[in-house]
Amino acid sequence: MSKIIQSIRGTHDILPNESARWQAFEAIVRQTMSAYGYREIRTPIIESTDLFCRSIGEVTDIVEKEMYTFDDRNGDSLTLRPEGTASCVRAGIQHGLLYNQTQRLWYTGPMFRHERPQKGRYRQFHQFGVEVYGIATPDIDAELILMGARLWKALQLRDIRLELNTLGSADARIKYREMLVDYFQSHSEQLDDDSKRRLQTNPLRILDSKNPDMQALNREAPSLLDYLDNESADDFAALKTILEAAGIAYTINPRLVRGLDYYCKTVFEWVTDQLGAQGTVCAGGRYDGLVAQLGGRETPAIGFALGIERLLALQEQSTETADLDQLDVYLLLQGEGSEQQGLLLAEQLRNQLPELRLMTHCGGGSFKSQIKKADKSGAQLALILGESEIEASTVTVKFLRAESEQKIVPQAELGKYLQSYI
Repeated sequence: MSKIIQSIRGTHDILPNESARWQAFEAIVRQTMSAYGYREIRTPIIESTDLFCRSIGEVTDIVEKEMYTFDDRNGDSLTLRPEGTASCVRAGIQHGLLYNQTQRLWYTGPMFRHERPQKGRYRQFHQFGVEVYGIATPDIDAELILMGARLWKALQLRDIRLELNTLGSADARIKYREMLVDYFQSHSEQLDDDSKRRLQTNPLRILDSKNPDMQALNREAPSLLDYLDNESADDFAALKTILEAAGIAYTINPRLVRGLDYYCKTVFEWVTDQLGAQGTVCAGGRYDGLVAQLGGRETPAIGFALGIERLLALQEQSTETADLDQLDVYLLLQGEGSEQQGLLLAEQLRNQLPELRLMTHCGGGSFKSQIKKADKSGAQLALILGESEIEASTVTVKFLRAESEQKIVPQAELGKYLQSYI
């Protein structure tokens, strides 16, 4: 017997008993995005490799170690998208959505990175993200943070806190980078291998090191807040004022950085202690330089993204989520002609009651076996359609979750009768 084929390491199936939670999350996302006036964009899963080399950077871990890249039959280098922002910018430039316009967009879908699988982190993972183009003022930064807070409330998530920082302008970062390189070079004997590699290519990423042995050195490093330009400082102060007025608690984390050159000014993360080392739930920031970097005109931009698997790992399964796939009615069929009559009756009921969750028994079987399946389905009611019911144009209603006598209901009145059980 041949070996059973398993899913690829780092990927996972979302089984029917789990998909209800995903559907509930997606419904909340759509409702929230609609409430803020954001529109959905859908981009391809595969893109030109050059898109990510130019946006993320060829010397980053993502491009060097984690991307799924291959040559197609034409010899073109393609990559399964490792994140969503670059694709959104590419689509915006390609379709003329960005120049002299404002866009508020959101997306969701699978992303791919070849990294060590662990809880909440997979090689195929799903991401939800928001991108805003054409607005340079800090009020939009605040809106994205307020949106995040609203999502956590709607998803009934607790113990998520906001960390905030500003990276300043490009000029301010260049000056800070020089100071940071000098500092770390003077302590080169304390740097781990990753930090030594990043020192010349991406020194700000050293501050984001998770190595416990690097924490004391990083705490003593110069702070970017001491090198801010006036505009960045004013924008950051305005952002904090809005958040405080809205009652959003935050912590300033001067070590919160983005290792990519196009990031500037506001950066933020929503974090938790409930996911072990993978504590970031949602990360965002302003990236005013990316559109020009990918060939468009200078365009202010900001966004955030969250990993759906990681977020759902946090979420307590609410009653509403558990009931999302729960049936209302199971239709049992017995006797001559019941299969055809039952399917037609079920369609009539769905036409009358669009919210009705009704399963029609198919495949035959004894009445006893059908009752067992009806009970296992979790439905509140079983509708019995046999030869006597067909002849009398009625249906027998059997209560599966309550101690009540069976009822005979005319088929013409069945829709109205079932309304109270939806």
